[in-house]
Amino acid sequence: MSDAGAPQPEYHETLLPSLPVWVVVLAVAACFGLVALRPLGPAGAGVVAGVAVVAAAAALLRSSARVQVHQGELRAGRARIETHFLGRVAVVPAARMTALRGPQADARAYLCQRPWIREGVVVEIVDPADPVPYWLISSRKPERLVAALRAAGAGGAGDEPSDGSGQAHSRHTG
Repeated sequence: MSDAGAPQPEYHETLLPSLPVWVVVLAVAACFGLVALRPLGPAGAGVVAGVAVVAAAAALLRSSARVQVHQGELRAGRARIETHFLGRVAVVPAARMTALRGPQADARAYLCQRPWIREGVVVEIVDPADPVPYWLISSRKPERLVAALRAAGAGGAGDEPSDGSGQAHSRHTG
């Protein structure tokens, strides 16, 4: 039964792996269960172990991060922040995303990224009391996420957010 009067999120995305990632991870898990655990018991135990390892791997893959813009708040994974603390937001193409996850990363930044998603969004944190300069968020629909953030009150357009410093209004657990 759906609640027709309940406000819906302005944006919602679950960062699930793509089909090829699922296939590879589950195949490796099955091989591990069958090969590594088979010597520990009878033949049936290897199959049971293989199924158990595949089930555990599937559970881990399904527990992917969620990205949501709702009621003036951005949630990315376990972190959340009110949108009035957000400055510029920008779509990050695949090549730039790789650089921001690696050699050009700021150690203070909050990363909610998944390697199987090539593009993303960078969100500037403008709260002077927050030590986190920006959030880097993976997204399969980065243009829609940027539009939702701007509609929710995040700052204007810009090539890329700048750095900041101080104490946090963003919460990275919860």
